[in-house]
Formats: sequence, structure tokens, C-alpha cells
Amino acid sequence: MSTIEIRNLSKSFGRVQALKNISITFEPEKIYGFLGRNGAGKTTLLNIVTNRLFPDQGEVWVDGELAVENDRAQQKIFYMTEKTLHPDDMKVLDAIKLSNNFYPEFDLGYAYQLADAFELTITKKISSLSTGYKSIFKMILTLAANTPIMLFDEPVLGLDPNHREMFYKELITCYSTNSQTVVLSTHLIGEIADLLEEVIIIKNGEIIIAQPIDRVLQMAYTVSGAQENVDRYAAGKRIIREESLGKYKALTIYQEAGNLDKEALIRLGLEITPPRLQELFVSLTN
Repeated sequence: MSTIEIRNLSKSFGRVQALKNISITFEPEKIYGFLGRNGAGKTTLLNIVTNRLFPDQGEVWVDGELAVENDRAQQKIFYMTEKTLHPDDMKVLDAIKLSNNFYPEFDLGYAYQLADAFELTITKKISSLSTGYKSIFKMILTLAANTPIMLFDEPVLGLDPNHREMFYKELITCYSTNSQTVVLSTHLIGEIADLLEEVIIIKNGEIIIAQPIDRVLQMAYTVSGAQENVDRYAAGKRIIREESLGKYKALTIYQEAGNLDKEALIRLGLEITPPRLQELFVSLTN
């Protein structure tokens, strides 16, 4: 069980401030969705946590130790980056062996098992792999490392639906078996929503949401039924999504679910359902 604590972190690239005084804690044994639009600061923050970048100010702590240039702290983290960082002429098998040498709990047998399940040829050079199989290669290293903390940046890039489903199942198995902290940064919000326990949303370098997913989903609700009655109920409310089919209509309303006008809903014969996480994300980051 390991914790990442980020304290007052800021980072600029020239005149662009990528991170603005961020303080956030990734707690043990939770699956986080770390969400943001392109350029919001997600990858910059993950790169600072893993010593690929250094902040202008602020600190990163792992289990009470400063993470900067600290091999003991960094060995507790495996970061699956969007980019493939291994040398082009390195073979998959050699990269697996290299990771086995660095991470004390690396499970070599499990890595080979995953390669077989995903039909990854380990004698191939990394440079010869397709985009999808490069993602599979990096995902295998991350899962097999058995580190207390796993960070994933666009983990299913280029994967077909079957392989994405396999990845999510393996991730849940690892998480359940090893009590790990998992951070998922992806644009495929609809696919990971059911996996998440916590949601962190970053916008323009600032954290705007950091709450349990159940709490986030209570920030809105979807009302559906006869079009005329739905419009009557929603008058004056903030609408973040709309769907219509004939005389049927569904609107997602940005309002605390606890503030429902239950009498009006019953009178108008309307149905209430939870919102989709992606709808809320789009609304909050526009």
C-alpha cells in the first residue's frame, strides 16, 4: 500500500503555465480516473511524479519520502507512458528482462503469460510493433512489475475492443490481488467509468474536481419522458445533454440530485437516472 502526495506543484514551459499550485493525494488501494482535455496538464504532472520532469516549485512525496531522484520511491511506481521510450532496436524480450532487473517484485512468468494471451511476439523489435501492440507491450510491463502504484497514460491507444476488454479485466485482477493504487489517464471516459472509485479532473493546469465517483455523479441527473413534460420540468435549468426520439426526450441537468422536485417528476410522469461521467466531464471542462 503506497501513497503519492503532491504539494503545491507548479510548472511552466516558457510563458505557458502547465500546472498551477496543485496539491492532491493519491491514496492507497483506489482506482483513480485522472481526466482532462489535451494540454490540461495530466501528462506533465505524471512526468513530474516519475522524475521525467522537475517542477518549478512544489514537492512530490511517496510514502513519506521525497520522490525526486529517489530510487527507492521510484521503484514503487510503474508509469505506462503514451510514448514508447525504449530504444527502437531493442527486442520485446530484452525490455521485459530489463524491467525484471529493476523492479524487485517483477513477475517474469506473468509477463510471458500476458504476452501469450495478447499474442505479442516477444522476439520482435519494439520498433516493428503496431501502435496497438506497442500499447500491449507497455501494458504488460506495467502489470507484471507488481509495483504498489501503477500510472497509465492512454493505456489502450490503438487497441481493438477485444484487447481493451482483456486489459480492463487484467487490471481489475491485479488491483484486487495486490491492493495497488491505480491512476488511469485516458480520453475513453465511458469505458473506464465503471472501474473508478475516485475522479480527478484537471483544467488549464488546475484541479477542479477531486471526489469519489459516486459524489461526482450526484452533481447532475438525467430526466426522460414525454417531450412536452420534460421541457416543462427543465425550464430554467442548466442542460448539459439532450436526446430526442419522436415524442420521447431525455435531458441531463446540471444540478445536485438531492434538489429534485419529486412532486413535479411524479406529476409529469418522468423518469430519473444517473448521468454519464463523460457528460459531466464535457460540461465541466468546456
